[in-house]
Amino acid sequence: MKIDKKTDTGKIIGTLLISIILIIAIWIFAQEYYEKKIEHKNQYVNIQNNVKLLNNQLDNNTIEGKKYIKENIDKTYNGYTVCAKLEIPSISLETYILEDYSIQALNISVTKFWGANPNEIGNFCVVGHNFKNMFVDLKKLQIGDNLFIIDNTIGRVEYQIYSMDIVKPEDISCLSQETNYKEITLITCTNDSKERIIVKAREVM
Repeated sequence: MKIDKKTDTGKIIGTLLISIILIIAIWIFAQEYYEKKIEHKNQYVNIQNNVKLLNNQLDNNTIEGKKYIKENIDKTYNGYTVCAKLEIPSISLETYILEDYSIQALNISVTKFWGANPNEIGNFCVVGHNFKNMFVDLKKLQIGDNLFIIDNTIGRVEYQIYSMDIVKPEDISCLSQETNYKEITLITCTNDSKERIIVKAREVM
């Protein structure tokens, strides 16, 4: 029997070519699989990092890049709904701010009178009688003094007094909401209720 060397050589070369093509295909597939695996791993790490960041933001009560301290305050005081707590260290004042203004509520504590909600952008206006444990010492405050508003949603926010005035009762310009900041206006009577003391403070950034 005669052996055709050319045919055998052709088969060998063909087999080698097929093997090389298969090896290259497997190598390409392995590379793509490895790269996709790395990509998925990186995406997973990024997702995990984003979740951690979000959790940290929630834990630290971070809003618009600023960190606030969480505190819990009582939701009611003497039967009235509380919206926030006011602290003014320089006159040793700590008092609840009642949510709804009324003559009856005003005899219990200081109350929200007008404007934005506590610790939100806008002018949060608070009124109180010139009584002990209310606003009797408001006149002793000075520009640059700090105060704090604490609520159960945002937390403890620090404000600094930038304006103090005495106005007539008919002057209601202090209630204006034309501001892009978190502000608070404290209002009380003076001079036998013939005038009003107006203290304005803005969030410390």
